[in-house]
Amino acid sequence: MTSWNLADLVEQTAAVVPDRLAISSPLGDLTYEAFASQARDAGRALIDAGVEPGERVALLAWNRPEWLVAMIGCFEASVVPVNVNYRYVDEEVAHLLSDSDSVAVITEPEFLPLLRRILPDLPLCTRTIVFDGPGRGEPFDRAATLDAMAWTDWLTQGRSSSAELPRRSGDDRYILYTGGTTGMPKGVLWRQEDIFLGAMTSLETPADPSVVTDTLAPARAPWLVTSPLMHGNGQWNSLRPLIAGNGVSLWVERRFDPLAVIEQAERDRAQLIVLVGDGMARPFAEALADVDPAPDLSSVAVLASGGAILSPVVKEQLAALLPDVLIVDGFGASESGGNGALVGTGDGGAPRFQMKPDTAVLDDDGRPLPPGSGITGRLARTGHIPLGYHKDPVKTAATFPTGPDGRRWAIPGDAARLEADGTITVFGRGSNCINTGGEKVFPEEVEAKLKAHPAVMDAFVLGRADERFGQRVAAVVAARPGTTPTLDDLDEFLRSRVAHYKIPRELVVVDALTYTGPGKPDYRWAKEQFNDPD
Repeated sequence: MTSWNLADLVEQTAAVVPDRLAISSPLGDLTYEAFASQARDAGRALIDAGVEPGERVALLAWNRPEWLVAMIGCFEASVVPVNVNYRYVDEEVAHLLSDSDSVAVITEPEFLPLLRRILPDLPLCTRTIVFDGPGRGEPFDRAATLDAMAWTDWLTQGRSSSAELPRRSGDDRYILYTGGTTGMPKGVLWRQEDIFLGAMTSLETPADPSVVTDTLAPARAPWLVTSPLMHGNGQWNSLRPLIAGNGVSLWVERRFDPLAVIEQAERDRAQLIVLVGDGMARPFAEALADVDPAPDLSSVAVLASGGAILSPVVKEQLAALLPDVLIVDGFGASESGGNGALVGTGDGGAPRFQMKPDTAVLDDDGRPLPPGSGITGRLARTGHIPLGYHKDPVKTAATFPTGPDGRRWAIPGDAARLEADGTITVFGRGSNCINTGGEKVFPEEVEAKLKAHPAVMDAFVLGRADERFGQRVAAVVAARPGTTPTLDDLDEFLRSRVAHYKIPRELVVVDALTYTGPGKPDYRWAKEQFNDPD
């Protein structure tokens, strides 16, 4: 019987469309039947290895089809996969494996030296499985790696096993480790039913999991997922089309290559392309404008961005290049799932969203504010939300409080205002908002204006310590080739576009900006460009 368990939902889809491609990538393709079969093999191998239901298994690897097989394989055995950021250094990986109490790690050959350095201090983590199929890194040398098992051997073991997979349910756990802007990574703990209904489907209140098969795509129309599977954006945007029967066209390169993404979208006849903010969307638009002959992207119906808002100038550029394509800016967080989509801008250029019905703005006492109150409160979501943070009751109580009416809320930290028309204007996290002389400046607004300058390819805006005003506005700008914008140039350009206090007073020009793994601006890196980070 199908439940809201993610493995059950994949199995249900595979039973309906077994011969359809579930995953396509330059590293290989998998039909739904092969995908589900390999996931079952991986699950049985976990049981044979003594991994108990509810225990955690870490995934430290680049994007590849086996990543998704391993994840669903964990769910098949009621085991909890743990995402590990492949950009982490020894201390961060060790903390995450320790905090999650991971008993095994599934990884790439090139991460074995790191794991050998840290695993002696992690007595719970006693098993290492290494992907040995086609990849973009070092080959797996079995002879030199006697303390690890090859992934293909792991699947063979599971295929010949007589172990019975456990009865699964929507109460089985899903965990998503998120780094945030400060501190060590923390694990957001969900029930699988809640993460599916809260982040991976547009169904509002389905009565039964079998309803999912009634909404399956009539033919393969894959989503091209460019974001890393180690982040929620990549996982949610892969699991949703997998379960819906669309299938996934998976980006497996180490770096974002806009021209190659265009070629993959054309080759796989992608219906939807996932791009994370301007960091991906602008290079994609620039490449699309220059490619000759023009590619056939007639299959593409949607360009979707999540995790970072597209600036108006980039959205206009994309709309001009792909006039028949819907451009969607999604909004959500690891702690709240998918909340809604951008519909416009509010005061000061802050983004305004049409949110799902279970989203509200709370006052300081935890009560929902009425529409049009004009009061800025805290963005919150109820209903299908996480259980809390793994092994952190203090942070859980702060982020997932129970309101006066008895409802539990997820409050990730965004300041917001509920407008009279029911839309919600989001002002962002307090750590990014700049307070200069008592005036609030939201970086996204100034960044969007800067990117409209003909010499500016990309821009980050941040606050710098100021003796007189508390903070002053500063910018790190990536210039277009052959140009060198100056502070005076930008001042003159912005003077008629934003209030004077929002204009940058400091400027650093670089060749390219740095983004975090999920494609969000790396403001920590931006501060370092001033040589005296404050």
